[in-house]
Amino acid sequence: MNGLIKIDFPKDKVLRRNTNGSEEVFDAIRKTWVALTPEEWVRQHFIQFLFTQSYPASLIAVEKQITLAGLTKRFDIVAYSRDMQPFMIIECKRMDVALSERVLAQALRYHASLECPYLIITNGVYTIGYQKRIDRFEPVDSFPKYPD
Repeated sequence: MNGLIKIDFPKDKVLRRNTNGSEEVFDAIRKTWVALTPEEWVRQHFIQFLFTQSYPASLIAVEKQITLAGLTKRFDIVAYSRDMQPFMIIECKRMDVALSERVLAQALRYHASLECPYLIITNGVYTIGYQKRIDRFEPVDSFPKYPD
C-alpha cells in the first residue's frame, strides 16, 4: 500500500482521568468520557490532529451507526464538508494492528454507504490516505486540507 502520510499528533491535548480504577479519555466530539482502549487512544489523538488542521468539531462524527448489506456497523470518524456531505472516512486501529488490505477493505465497505472523496486508515503509528477518482482510489502523499 502506498499513500503514507506523516501525522504529528498534538501533545497533551487529550484529557484523561481515572474513575474507579478505569482510565478514561474525554471525547471532544461526543462530549463524554469514554473508556481508554488502545483503539480509542488512536481515535482521540486523531480527532485532536483534525482540529490542528482546521477541521471543525461541529462537522466531525464519531462512531455513528450505518447499515451495510443489512448489517449495522459503526465507522470511527467521518469529517463532513460545510454543506454536510461526507468528505473523509477515517478508520482507526490500535497501534499493534497492521494497516493491511483487510483494514482498507473495511474502510471501502463504509465508503459504499457514505461516498466521499477521501479514505484514511491509521493505527496511530502509520497513516495511509486515498483519494477517490472516477473508478478507483489513488494514494495521497499529504493529509487533505479541509475544503473552504
